[in-house]
Amino acid sequence: MDRDTVETTAGETSLFERIGGATTVDRLVEAFYARIEAFPDAGTIRAMHRPDLARTKDILKRYLTEWTGGPPVYSVERGHPRLRRRHLRFSIGEAERDAWLACMTGALEETVADAEARRQILSDVTSLADWMRNQPGNPHDLGEAHASNCRTTLVQITEI
Repeated sequence: MDRDTVETTAGETSLFERIGGATTVDRLVEAFYARIEAFPDAGTIRAMHRPDLARTKDILKRYLTEWTGGPPVYSVERGHPRLRRRHLRFSIGEAERDAWLACMTGALEETVADAEARRQILSDVTSLADWMRNQPGNPHDLGEAHASNCRTTLVQITEI
């Protein structure tokens, strides 16, 4: 299946389709990495990547394609994203999260015309970026907050 083929439930329009499909995802990723290169506060993020960004861009394009409801072009190649686990080798704190989000926000504003789709994506990636933090003091890793989330998950699972 290629990146332009989408199978959706009858009557549903995926976020992937709403934003303009693979063409928009490609433009989004290119705009995002242009900002990573240019934004001084994103220097630590840029340093986490190889000098040649071609493979990294391709992976992000595949991830965003599938994540927005496009064809499963990421998982067939790479399996479950396990994003936090894949990024644990990097130091990601509030400054890195904020710089990443600034670059993604600008890229979304530049490439996604549908304001509601842009808001939805930004809301979701903001939560994701916050989850990716792995420095001491991250509320996701602190005792009670973590235990509370685990209890909630267990309750949800047992209710199924």
